[in-house]
Amino acid sequence: MIGVIATLKVAEGKNAEFEAIFTELAKTVRANEPGNIAYQLTKSRTDGQVYKVLELYTDQDALTAHGQTEYFKAAGPKMGPCMGGRPEIEYLDGIE
Repeated sequence: MIGVIATLKVAEGKNAEFEAIFTELAKTVRANEPGNIAYQLTKSRTDGQVYKVLELYTDQDALTAHGQTEYFKAAGPKMGPCMGGRPEIEYLDGIE
């Protein structure tokens, strides 16, 4: 299993727009990627502009396939104007 934690900083006043775009992406990921176990947007309790995406995949192939989907590639330009900085991505290996 492979985990991903993506930390995203959203620009002031862009929260609702960002959340709407991400919610659509998450629905599409869950419906179309059998190798995706979890794809959940969470929001910091201490900084309302910071979100973390918690992702779990069955294996590296599933993670690679996710990054190659057209809908994932299309989400970047949609989310770009909402961002308040570059995302930080951490990859994790599951312990069985």
